[in-house]
Amino acid sequence: MKIEKINKIAGLFVVFSSLMTAQQQMSLLDCEEAFQKNNLQLLAEQYNINMADADILQAKIWELPQMSGYINAYNPEGRKAFDVGQAKGAEISQLIYMGGKKKNEIAFAKSNKELAQLQFSQLLVDLKSQLRTAYFNLYYEKLKLDNTKKQLDYMNDLLAAYKIQSAKGNVSLKDEVRLQSIVIQLNNDKLGINKNILEFEQNLKVLTGITEDIEPQLSESEAKDILALQPFGDAGELQKKALENNADYLYNLKLIDNSKLYAQWQKSLNVPDLNVGAQWDQNSGTFKNEINLTVGIPLPLWKSNKGNVEKAKYAIQQNQKSADFQKLNLETKVQSAYKIWKTQYDQLQEIKTTDLDNMELVYNGMLKNFRKGNISLIEFADFMDSYRETALQIYDMKNEIMESAEQLNQLIQTKIFY
Repeated sequence: MKIEKINKIAGLFVVFSSLMTAQQQMSLLDCEEAFQKNNLQLLAEQYNINMADADILQAKIWELPQMSGYINAYNPEGRKAFDVGQAKGAEISQLIYMGGKKKNEIAFAKSNKELAQLQFSQLLVDLKSQLRTAYFNLYYEKLKLDNTKKQLDYMNDLLAAYKIQSAKGNVSLKDEVRLQSIVIQLNNDKLGINKNILEFEQNLKVLTGITEDIEPQLSESEAKDILALQPFGDAGELQKKALENNADYLYNLKLIDNSKLYAQWQKSLNVPDLNVGAQWDQNSGTFKNEINLTVGIPLPLWKSNKGNVEKAKYAIQQNQKSADFQKLNLETKVQSAYKIWKTQYDQLQEIKTTDLDNMELVYNGMLKNFRKGNISLIEFADFMDSYRETALQIYDMKNEIMESAEQLNQLIQTKIFY
């Protein structure tokens, strides 16, 4: 029996140890490094750049030279089939591109690579923003959970004591139910917070490629310093920086150049190409063992690529309008994001550190005075409801500021915050 108990204890210890190691403490920088190394979306997008390099390589390759030959099938004079000794010939030819076709095709392929690089940059920014947002979401949800657990532990103990006294008839059932309702609400808060934590942990796992649950390694003082940071300049300056750095907007600008290169390439396809070659003929030409130079060119009776040229012109106009829209859209987004951040920041600044300290002081005072019977259950319950809501709101306010700051980072794509 003793051996069985020891085995059970050892088994519980293994389970407990595995649960402890299932969490990994990571700073934001640690998460970003894991993201850069492991994120599968980012690694997959990188191949688009590799494929664009392959397109450039392909654009530089010329058509293969063509070689042809002939032999006699039947000699009517000598009445001999396959009279190879008397009649045969060979020809080799090479297609020569005219009108700068190859140059234009290569320039278009290089432009496509630049577009692929900008798409990669935008994906990097978007995913990194998701990572940072999920990290701070998880950090503040964990703080909310700790605060809720603290209240719940006290209220569960209090409710248990009231149930005993209610059974003895020392307190009314109404008071017990009133406390029960607070416990139910706290448990409901805890359930919602835990659900959010699971979602944010799952997001971080996908983004970083780390299978363990991530525990944010961020001190309270570090979080305060981050919240205290302000962006450089006003909304107008931030708009200017966004237009200089935002990869999505730069992609639309580059798309105009890309469509111009495409139009130039399509236009050059209307220029006829030369087919130059050399021919050797044994016996059927003017001279024996005759060597001839051959030149072939299509007759430019009409523009064979006219439709594609027209289509390319419309693409330039379309991309110009799209870029104008993206510019306006980016400017308004930056302006709106800055106003939202500023409003939230100013609102949080109105809550002084002393106010938060006073709230905790009053909370602890209410607990002591209720134990001593100096305040009624109604007063205590009302205060606990108010404290519960206020504590959650303050954490949400801080988190929303982080989200607004990250949105500005994502739009401007230069380091404005932390």
